[in-house]
Amino acid sequence: MSAADTGSSPGAGAAPTLLAATREELDLAGRLLHDFNTEYGDVTPGGQALADRLADLVAQGATDVLLVQGPGGAAGVAVLRYRPSLWTTADECYLAELYVVPLERRRGLGRALLRACVERAAARGCDLLDLSTSEDDVAARHLYESEGFSATEGVGGPVTFHYERDL
Repeated sequence: MSAADTGSSPGAGAAPTLLAATREELDLAGRLLHDFNTEYGDVTPGGQALADRLADLVAQGATDVLLVQGPGGAAGVAVLRYRPSLWTTADECYLAELYVVPLERRRGLGRALLRACVERAAARGCDLLDLSTSEDDVAARHLYESEGFSATEGVGGPVTFHYERDL
């Protein structure tokens, strides 16, 4: 996950419009996720395939998709994935994707989207929200850290790492 927005205001004092994607809006979310992967040279199955997959995941109840609108229309997307916690009876939330389109960055939209993700997870009763980003995505790391996320195990603990392996 990268391409977060570190701006602190959505421009001209207007609050950004945030919404949970409906079935119709999942097509837009799929297109944004396709653009995200394309921007960073990652493989993508295409916007419609992503929209269809999002629809399946949302229907199963363990995924939410949030959109943010900017002055020019759809400006960003976030995908939240919920899972039962091992350590408590609450769910945990994984922020799988957060993307703001390049022309809309540095206007506070990524920050507003991230805050909406935290609120959504808390409202669902989650007791943890985790995410990962790359070391070189300084803007995303700054945003997450400025919003209270830590790259350590607890306060003052050792630095954590995210590992993955294709199967």
